[in-house]
Amino acid sequence: MKKAMNAAEIEDVLKAHPEWHLKGGKLVREWTFKDFLEAMAFVNRVAVLAEAAGHHPDIDIRYNQVVLGLVSHDAAGITHRDASMAAQLSKEFPPA
Repeated sequence: MKKAMNAAEIEDVLKAHPEWHLKGGKLVREWTFKDFLEAMAFVNRVAVLAEAAGHHPDIDIRYNQVVLGLVSHDAAGITHRDASMAAQLSKEFPPA
């Protein structure tokens, strides 16, 4: 089982990637697109990255808005695996 990060480690992740925030015990980031089709194209790109990493975010789609949440359920918290996935997503989809 993976070990959850402590509060200081999570704070370091948030400082390194300020586009992410903590909500409901997850690392969370939102994206807004022109329309539903753009949002779905983004989700499909995320799916490819997630599958390659073997780590899948929670995905919430609301028309042109997508919210990703990262948490390791097997560790009951945020792990280095979540932080790594957040960093990869930030690299692939940098803040506007």
